[in-house]
Amino acid sequence: MIKKITNISDQGIICDFGEEVNKDINKKVINLFNYLKEKSNKNEIKGIYNIIPSYNKLVVHFDLEINNSHKIKEIISTIDLKKLNTTQSGKNWTIPVCYDDEFALDLENLTNSLKLSKEEIIKSHLETEFYVYMIGFMPGHPYMGDLDKKLFTGRLQSPRVQVPIGSVAIAEKFCIVYPYLSPGGWNIIGRTSVKLFDTKNLTNPCLFSPGDTIKFKKVNKSELK
Repeated sequence: MIKKITNISDQGIICDFGEEVNKDINKKVINLFNYLKEKSNKNEIKGIYNIIPSYNKLVVHFDLEINNSHKIKEIISTIDLKKLNTTQSGKNWTIPVCYDDEFALDLENLTNSLKLSKEEIIKSHLETEFYVYMIGFMPGHPYMGDLDKKLFTGRLQSPRVQVPIGSVAIAEKFCIVYPYLSPGGWNIIGRTSVKLFDTKNLTNPCLFSPGDTIKFKKVNKSELK
């Protein structure tokens, strides 16, 4: 349930579901996100122009000329979240990944820190069905859980200035894919050729959505291309 609702600006509030990161809490966030989005699209709640879900928080931005934080808070506080059944069925994806050394920049180091062979790390990664908790950091960038505990690891001590597009990386209990060339401090174990964000798709440019599930499929370099 929502622990508290507070202002983050004169045009924004945050619904706080607590500090835990798990599927049950995230699904409640997505439920509320879908509900408010639907009501806003139907103009049944006026003035909302942006809603942003995360692991366990939901940010709502609104137009001050149409609505205010007091009214938005009042509307949300009267919603019985237990009765919400708006969680849309997430899509199931199978994504190709190549674990060749030229792409798996940190795999060798992980074998030492995790005390596992490359084959064991790859096998565990392939066997995991990942759940998309949120999209953030940059357009189309998915935060996916949950890694097998034996793969839990920290981030790099010194982040890279440039991480190649499509790099598949892990840190803590999560897995991510970098949709663009960017800085990053996660442990890179492979690469995919899948395009995660399409600026030409004006309706839905982001490939993944919170609530989707993802399985990785091992391919060789030629298949990746």
